[in-house]
Amino acid sequence: MLFSQSKYPAVHGSTRLTMTEFRFSFFILLLFIGGCKSGNSGVPVIGFADAFEDNTIAQAKVGFFDALKKEGFSEEQKTIQVVYRNAQGDIPKLTLAIKYFISQKVTLIAANSSLSTITAIQNTKDIPIFMMVAPEPSLMNVTDAQGNGPANLFGVGESLGYIDTSFSLMPKLLTPKSGRLKVGMLYNQSEPQSGLALKRIQGLAATLNVDLVALPVNNSADVKLVTASLLSKNIDAFFANPDNTIFSSFETIVQSCNAAGVPVFTSEAGLVSRGAVAAYGADIYQWGYQAGVQAAQMLKNKSTNGLHWEMVQVRRRVFNAEAAKRFNITIPAGFDAVK
Repeated sequence: MLFSQSKYPAVHGSTRLTMTEFRFSFFILLLFIGGCKSGNSGVPVIGFADAFEDNTIAQAKVGFFDALKKEGFSEEQKTIQVVYRNAQGDIPKLTLAIKYFISQKVTLIAANSSLSTITAIQNTKDIPIFMMVAPEPSLMNVTDAQGNGPANLFGVGESLGYIDTSFSLMPKLLTPKSGRLKVGMLYNQSEPQSGLALKRIQGLAATLNVDLVALPVNNSADVKLVTASLLSKNIDAFFANPDNTIFSSFETIVQSCNAAGVPVFTSEAGLVSRGAVAAYGADIYQWGYQAGVQAAQMLKNKSTNGLHWEMVQVRRRVFNAEAAKRFNITIPAGFDAVK
């Protein structure tokens, strides 16, 4: 609460501050506190950016810091400082967060999801960026004419190849209501990887004799209405593709599909515990852990020499036993049950 001059008038000869003096003193105090936090400790500073609030994406953050801690870097040990920002799905807020990291001269930026990664790339060419839960650079349209990603981009990316295995599950496990199997999906036109995933899935659907119904969404606010429109087209299943809007609105999608008797399949292993029937895809925790191992190597060596972005290493075949039972679907061998 700010003090008012009219309520606390200056008294001649006393030590009471005027409003101008108070504000100036408060400003100096803030500068001192800020300087003490980021500039004088001598330990590496990590700027961690989440694009939005999401239980699945959050697993990558846990994995990232677990890997750092195993290598001796944690706030508890006072061997790193962490500046954390979550943009809550607001792109201008995400941009401000990245610019704040840059102004604080953080040692590295940890970018969780493609939106965070792209925003970081757009704003700095110098600070090392360690991506996670993001596609490979070519899918984010951040490569140069020779196909190379930014020189300051590290961490872990993913291709679209794993989608084939997940999408191909549906014709094997489901009986169409009539004629050919009809699968519905949503995609965000503003997300490069979402559009590319749509093209890949369209090709897969043709080869698998599946009818695909795809509708665009612009943001999370549109998801419930567009999902209802999709369900009205008598689809046999919903396929959740790699899309930030899908991640952040997944509970809405599952609730609507369950009410309509439509099973949800996905290429994202992390979405199975949230209600999808089955998936083959990257383990989100391990994705973040793999990026954290890279970041720890940089902190140890105080250099990015020898580092480059890597393809995700750990993928899982998982299923949700409750969802499978709900739709009377028998899951093949080789899939692990998740809670």
